[in-house]
Amino acid sequence: MNKLKRIFSNPEVIKRLAFTFLILLVFKLGTFIPVPLIDTTSIKQVLSGNDFLTILNTFSGGGLASFSILALGISPYITSSIIVQMLGMAIPKLKEWQEMGEQGKVKLNRVTRYITMVVAMIQSLALLFSLGTRPENILANSALSFGHTWILYIYMSIVITAGSAFTMWLADLITKHGIGNGSSMIICAGIVSSIPTMFTTLGSTYLGANLSNVNIIKYITVIALYILMIVFVVYFEAAKRRIPVQYANRSKSENSDIPIKLNSAGVIPVIFASTIASIPLTIIGMLGYSTTSNNAAFWIDQVFNSNKPIGMVLYILMIFFFSYFYSFLTIDPEKVGDNLSKQNAFVPGYKPGEDTKRHISQILFRVTTIGAVGLTFLALVPIIVSLIFGLGSTVTVGGTSLLIIVGVAIETYNQIDAAAENDSYQKLIS
Repeated sequence: MNKLKRIFSNPEVIKRLAFTFLILLVFKLGTFIPVPLIDTTSIKQVLSGNDFLTILNTFSGGGLASFSILALGISPYITSSIIVQMLGMAIPKLKEWQEMGEQGKVKLNRVTRYITMVVAMIQSLALLFSLGTRPENILANSALSFGHTWILYIYMSIVITAGSAFTMWLADLITKHGIGNGSSMIICAGIVSSIPTMFTTLGSTYLGANLSNVNIIKYITVIALYILMIVFVVYFEAAKRRIPVQYANRSKSENSDIPIKLNSAGVIPVIFASTIASIPLTIIGMLGYSTTSNNAAFWIDQVFNSNKPIGMVLYILMIFFFSYFYSFLTIDPEKVGDNLSKQNAFVPGYKPGEDTKRHISQILFRVTTIGAVGLTFLALVPIIVSLIFGLGSTVTVGGTSLLIIVGVAIETYNQIDAAAENDSYQKLIS
């Protein structure tokens, strides 16, 4: 209670919070501005039948459903950031920048922004050409009379790319002048804004005209599962494995530890796995191929659809692969071991150097395995619950969305608390 009082009595923190909410409001208003020449009524009907695009719409704050100028949201920037991190392992110059500190960070950010523009252009073109295989499905009547639809698609993709650049700028404003990481806050705001729609859909499914004792029990069960998943995610996000560290020139009371989060990779493994699996499904869905007959489209659906046995196994394997890959990319045992040696520190019971690096690597592998199991559980619960209760893609119990909301909430609270505490210290000094 005292912490909350200290936070909300701090003018600087209140100012930062107000600025953050103002920028998020601007972003939300932008999701209501449609791309020129689009028939919004038709596009909503096309999007409603695609589970992957429904999920993508949630991350864009509803901008995709109305095909707004912010249809892609911050997703191109997130994709570009991941690409740059991975390229850092293969390109020596990028790796050098990653180790240069603040100066290198500025250079990497510049490269990330350039790649973001390219990714946004490619994503918007792919989206428009796949949805617009039949132009009458997405274009307004005035645009159809023009004839050269490919020119219109390029023009609209430029508008959507500009919208992504604008979203990236808004995220930077939040990071510099607001509270929390701007990209995370925009994604989180998009997910939170879809929650009322989810509960409205849930209510219309089980209550109202469909009201019965069985449906009331189902409604309460789904709500209870949702609350339990929130509790699970909170503990899952906060769990850490601490490796004790001793310093040769310090007393025991000054020793520290290396914290390794149970979920070091965050939601990236689930996002990568679901994106890769959904691309073939989206293509065959857009082209109108039937998955009921024994043809190539049928087997693509069997292999990549996570609701099918083979697809679910592939989905789980990809989550485990990306969990290991990104955890070891984020926490490099080689680098951690070298830093300990430079600081004249060691892990009790292990020799500095290769022995320590091997020990850290083994612990990271075991912790990541447990984290991957937890991520798999979070990813499969929405699928299983939807199959049991017959819910659509707009109602998700748990999963990636909850993980993002809880993770951003914890991170933002820590930043607010640190800002308030720092301001209190400055007042004491002055």
